[in-house]
Amino acid sequence: MSKVAIVMGSVSDMPVMQEAIDILKQFGIDTEVDIVSAHRTPEKLFDFSKNAHNKGISVIIAGAGGAAHLPGMVASMSPLPVIGVPVKSSNSIDGWDSVLSILQMPGGVPVATVALNGAKNAGILAAQIIGSSNKTVLDKIINYKEGLKQAVLDASAKLNK
Repeated sequence: MSKVAIVMGSVSDMPVMQEAIDILKQFGIDTEVDIVSAHRTPEKLFDFSKNAHNKGISVIIAGAGGAAHLPGMVASMSPLPVIGVPVKSSNSIDGWDSVLSILQMPGGVPVATVALNGAKNAGILAAQIIGSSNKTVLDKIINYKEGLKQAVLDASAKLNK
């Protein structure tokens, strides 16, 4: 089974990133979670980025606040798809610094960027990437989306009674 690595720049990012862990668990996808600071542990960042694909990792979700260099630096060294989660941290400029830092990557170094604090969507996107070649995961995603649809239809029916 494929595994998703979830890395974040600081333990303070964990409440946001927990949503990715939770949704991936719901899809039955294993995660490897760690703190990897682009600025404070660059050697760890390099080792992780260059070797994740050799450890059974299929997709990397990287969350960071402030200058938010982690997702882009991981993407610059890893052959795996990287999903960036901008985190609104205590030292950020309303989160815009994180969003723009992750979103505005140069050509050749893509980072799929989700909304500010959007770790749940990052987890769903990681599952969809895995599901493109894993029917078991794909079926779980189809059921999940059907559940979303049904919740809206139920709310609509209740509202219109």
